Amino acid sequence: METPALEFETEDVMSYNHAKITYRLAKMLSIYDEQYDILPELEFDLSHGRAKPDVAICHRNKVSWLRDIIRPTQPPLLAIEILSPRQALSDLTDKSLDIYFPSGVDTVWVIIPQFKQITIMTVTGQENISTGIIHNAPTGISLEVGTLFAE
Repeated sequence: METPALEFETEDVMSYNHAKITYRLAKMLSIYDEQYDILPELEFDLSHGRAKPDVAICHRNKVSWLRDIIRPTQPPLLAIEILSPRQALSDLTDKSLDIYFPSGVDTVWVIIPQFKQITIMTVTGQENISTGIIHNAPTGISLEVGTLFAE
């Protein structure tokens, strides 16, 4: 007798620190609201798969309150991922390499709350930042790392 294959959908567990960082990111990035759309927790239907960054920085679009967009197909300029307590770091690096970069996302920030660290990933490499100001040259967006991880 053949056993049917089961499909499981994993759900990221949102924690207090994850929620706090998401809130702080949105608050800190709000100064760029006139230039970009700052979109937390929006799922994208990209050319190489679906992805839902914790925060996406996108070209500013005109809002249509009558006709909503469920899953944008235009890739974000910057995708920000926050490592959840029960998530493997390789889940986020694989998502960057397999979905984000091939779909046209320029930069991914991977935030690791436990180490108060942000890893900047691009197609050409990565850099780890734990102090000072993180800067995304293509968008001009800057962020003070110490403010993000303030006690």
